[in-house]
Amino acid sequence: MRKQLLFLCLLFAFWTVFIQSCKKEASNNLPLQVGMFYSTADTGTQVAFTALTIQATSWNWNFGDGTSSTEKSPVHIYKTGGYYIATLIGKDAKGDTASATATLAVSLTPYDLLTGNHTAAGYNGKGWKISASYSGDELVNSDASFSDAGPGLLSSGIFGTAFGMGEVYNDIYTFYFNGNYGHQVNSTGGAFTGYLFDMMTTGGTDIVNSNGSGYDLVTAKYTPQTGATFTYVASENYAVPSVYGAQNNAVTYPGVSTLNFSGTEFVGFRDVNRKVIVKSISDKSMTLVIFLAGDPGNYPLATNALILNFQSVN
Repeated sequence: MRKQLLFLCLLFAFWTVFIQSCKKEASNNLPLQVGMFYSTADTGTQVAFTALTIQATSWNWNFGDGTSSTEKSPVHIYKTGGYYIATLIGKDAKGDTASATATLAVSLTPYDLLTGNHTAAGYNGKGWKISASYSGDELVNSDASFSDAGPGLLSSGIFGTAFGMGEVYNDIYTFYFNGNYGHQVNSTGGAFTGYLFDMMTTGGTDIVNSNGSGYDLVTAKYTPQTGATFTYVASENYAVPSVYGAQNNAVTYPGVSTLNFSGTEFVGFRDVNRKVIVKSISDKSMTLVIFLAGDPGNYPLATNALILNFQSVN
């Protein structure tokens, strides 16, 4: 009995060693494989990386911001938000290498949201157009509080349904990460414009659609500027010449984000003042405040502002 027990113990030990040896041999025969996992902390710019590798004996990380690490699973803090391409290169004992990459959206800034992921293959800017499905656009006074100018919140698609100017929803405004700006007008060749502005600049000869002229809204011929650029300012005290300013001077809007354009370019609505306030922005939508001069006796001072919502198109 004792001999049988000893034999079984020896057999079990042999079998265990044999199985482990087989597993080890099978593992050693697997090819080098490299992948990665990452997670973003609540702080927004801190990212924890984990190397998911088989057979790798060393790891080389490139975080896409000019810094690197040789740890297997490092934690990295980006100095600024933005789009980054992180790369992991794994090397095995034979010197063979394999790699994995990932595009990270780290604590995106409003500028990143405006211009899109410039690290993506085939990047061609980010397009925006006035949203026809948003209920909340508004015509307000150009005073310090943007008080309501009378009609209240505008219903979705109102420029088409009420004014017969549905073409304004087809213009596309494209922002590029390098500061370039593109503008595609709709098939009528007309852009959303202030009625008084066009009367003062062309005598009304460029008006394509005057259905909204009672509200100082028309579409008028416009040729987009070649080689246009835009400027984004994250925070400034923006003084707008307005009839609501002291002695008709200006109303100042403190600490606002703004967009301004080169030459004759604009976004959404063309009038005397082409610099606009960015009220809010996300990946899919943004809301702008665009000023217009609607009183012939006080031209070119702003009398009103359009609060318009835009949606991204790519």
